[in-house]
Amino acid sequence: MASQKIPSQAEILHHFDRRDPVMAQLIRGIGPFQLRKNRQYFHVLCKSIISQQISTKAARSISARFWLLFDGHSPTAEAVNALSDATLREAGLSRQKAAYLQDLSRHFVAKTIRPRRLPYLSNEEVIGQLTAVHGIGRWTAEMFLIFSLNRMDVLPVADLGLQTAVKQLYRMRNLPDKKRILSVGKKWHPLQTVGTWYCWRKLDENIAAY
Repeated sequence: MASQKIPSQAEILHHFDRRDPVMAQLIRGIGPFQLRKNRQYFHVLCKSIISQQISTKAARSISARFWLLFDGHSPTAEAVNALSDATLREAGLSRQKAAYLQDLSRHFVAKTIRPRRLPYLSNEEVIGQLTAVHGIGRWTAEMFLIFSLNRMDVLPVADLGLQTAVKQLYRMRNLPDKKRILSVGKKWHPLQTVGTWYCWRKLDENIAAY
């Protein structure tokens, strides 16, 4: 399956007016759906590993030092694979994250992850390939589906922002569990990504990017 076409705003509103008037009202209040695509798959995954469990400021600093290791060129899987653990550590990466980046690069070099094939795989096939890399979990793979492949039918049930916005939007007493998120997602299908994006915008006016 190739990356899906992003629906027009008229198509989005027509869908949610029929399926979920509460979300339709939110959409009208926020404005047009804007999803940026990042086709630099290897870079996206490197940054996702670097940014895990640290502040945005620290992630930017380490990412900048990591990029400097490549003398002004973009990092490639082959170049990262050739770096020693010590070099990666000197850039500010923990021993664990250095190992994760090396494992990611090996998957690309060995072609167990083929960038040009990813758009033609199903969501679960993409998730399966990415989560085979040490340090990449399902949530990261779902963000990749949304922001790199622009899949319209992704519902990241474990995302705290989505849970928080759904609680507010549908006036729930507690944060919704997986079952309740899935129930809401059924109403959004096949535009779960759109509903998720508007939930993020409800909490943060900045346009989500990854």
